[in-house]
Amino acid sequence: MSEIVNLSSSLRCLNPKISPLVPPYLSRQILSSFSQPREFKVHSFPEKIFLVAERIRAVGALKQDGGLQELDDSPLSVELGPICSESHFDQVMEEAHKLGESVVIVWMAAWCRKCIYLKPKLEKLAAEFYPRLRFYHVDVNAVPYRLVSRAGVTKMPTIQLWRDGQKQAEIIGGHKAHFVVNEVREMIENDSII
Repeated sequence: MSEIVNLSSSLRCLNPKISPLVPPYLSRQILSSFSQPREFKVHSFPEKIFLVAERIRAVGALKQDGGLQELDDSPLSVELGPICSESHFDQVMEEAHKLGESVVIVWMAAWCRKCIYLKPKLEKLAAEFYPRLRFYHVDVNAVPYRLVSRAGVTKMPTIQLWRDGQKQAEIIGGHKAHFVVNEVREMIENDSII
């Protein structure tokens, strides 16, 4: 179910005074952008919040001297792409080889608590290297054992760096998550291509 939201009326409560730090001429420009009705098609409540947050973020980009500061549009986290078969693994490796990129693969299992705990932290790490490095995850119970043994995976979680279809480095994440993330970061930074 979708609905049309009038963004300017949903933001009227935000704009009596934008900020005492904003000069009046710039304040009028910002307020005029609020006063013109804008319609966006919204499918769920979190998207409404996202639209409002983007508008507030733009207002927050104003410096004290009235100029605009540059906003960082990089994502906070990047979802690890799933690899669900041996042919998909080969396809990912081939595509990365053609582009001259390295690939980080996280070998995990649905029953592994450390894997589950580590995954969101690795997604944040993936955002640091986005888009020049791709991160994927493989559920070892959902792919053929032949693929798991081909990669040399014996413990979970295992994080590997692959380049040109060959494994370059590996970290077995059996210890605290922040140590594992730092080791993965070092592994990536030591890769000669990046």
